[in-house]
Amino acid sequence: MSFPILSSLILLPTIGSIFLFFSKDKGGNSNTIKYVALFTSIVNFLISIYLWYLFDPTTADFQFVEDRVWIKGFVNYKVGVDGISILFIILTTFITPLCIISVNNSVKNRLRDFLIAILIMESFMIGVFCALDLIIFYLFFEAGLIPMFLIIGIWGGPRRVYSAFKFFLYTLLGSVLMLVAIISIYWINGTTDVVKLYELGIDTKYQNLLWLAFFSSFAVKTPMWPVHTWLPDAHVEAPTAGSVLLAAILLKMAGYGFIRFSIGLFPEASETFTPLIYTLSVIAIIFTSLIALMQEDMKKLIAYSSVAHMGFVTLGIFTIQQQGVEGSIIQMISHGLVSAALFLCVGVVYDRMHSRLISTYGGIVTIVPKYAVLFMIFTLAALGLPGTSGFIGEFLILMGAFKDNFLVAVIASLGVIIGAAYMLWLYKRVVFGKLVNNDLRKLTDVDTSEIIILISLAIPTLFFGFYPEPLMNTIEVSVQNLIEMYNASIN
Repeated sequence: MSFPILSSLILLPTIGSIFLFFSKDKGGNSNTIKYVALFTSIVNFLISIYLWYLFDPTTADFQFVEDRVWIKGFVNYKVGVDGISILFIILTTFITPLCIISVNNSVKNRLRDFLIAILIMESFMIGVFCALDLIIFYLFFEAGLIPMFLIIGIWGGPRRVYSAFKFFLYTLLGSVLMLVAIISIYWINGTTDVVKLYELGIDTKYQNLLWLAFFSSFAVKTPMWPVHTWLPDAHVEAPTAGSVLLAAILLKMAGYGFIRFSIGLFPEASETFTPLIYTLSVIAIIFTSLIALMQEDMKKLIAYSSVAHMGFVTLGIFTIQQQGVEGSIIQMISHGLVSAALFLCVGVVYDRMHSRLISTYGGIVTIVPKYAVLFMIFTLAALGLPGTSGFIGEFLILMGAFKDNFLVAVIASLGVIIGAAYMLWLYKRVVFGKLVNNDLRKLTDVDTSEIIILISLAIPTLFFGFYPEPLMNTIEVSVQNLIEMYNASIN
């Protein structure tokens, strides 16, 4: 394809943010600013759907590749997509316009700057999923920290500065070792081109150290237990749109990194460290699910549930089974939709009552029936009810796990039960029961923009729950190729 469609996807949000920056409305609260940002993000989403339409799922090769010399003799600007990465690009471009619509009620000051941060962040996130050079990947991966740091630090809650710095330092320090590893790979192999590195392979004697260096970055960003403690703080203090981007996209960048780099570049080391991943994943699934049961803050509960769900993802990836890896990708897509919706549901009541405490609510089912129905759909999807996208991912992951390690799969299955417990208990305490707090009588049901956002998320959640075929067809050949390359390397 002669048209640089991937570069267009990466650059368009940045161009939109430049328009916003030079807009005459310095107060940054006019509708024009929202419309410019929304138009930019919707156009980008439509381009990504066109990309999916053009994509050939019958080949495992990277498609729409753009390769340009950037730093001569050292780094090329190289981007491309395969069946694994294209779905994450579509998820990113789908979630961003919903975040922009959600600012109607949640962001009251410096709206223009907030929208600029979101659009720039979209560029960086798409860049992560397109990058086919390790240096380019690292630059996009780290650059995404800056707008998220600002979103939490400027527009967050009372402890926003503490949470923003904790988020930034955890994720930045984790990535320093990855940078050292990338430089080491260049000196060992003479290239940072991912496709060439797949072909050349990396000397076995270096793989363990390099794997651990990449792991230090991905484990923090996933986040895996015990380096997950920045996530609840970041979620609680972030504005609604920030929490949505963090849960829906940022956590997926690390899961994608595990698939693309940890397994793709270091297969022998991945085989060696699989017991470590299994142990940390199972602890994350069980331990953080139990912590979620004890939470009194709705956002914190959903944040801990994200750690548990990402525990399933890392477990599925390192089964190195077709079902396990496919299940992990579908689980990440599903979690992107469902966690985004749950944080938006919390945002709906928070904007009206200015409280995230579960004890503030109860008995609101008759006051806000539309909200209660939508919240119920996403609660059931989060616990993996059959007929929702959450079930497909978890079922495939557990199938892959049972094939690879029976004991690990049995223990992980307990996480599904505990997950059902904390999600249903959250819903019961917020929506059902007696109406004790009389202030709740002033609650208004979801408005038009909130209905548009939540229904936009409910439709794919239910559609892919009943018919996951489009997702499966897209990723099948690429996952199969990845596993074949892995098996050829370790045998």
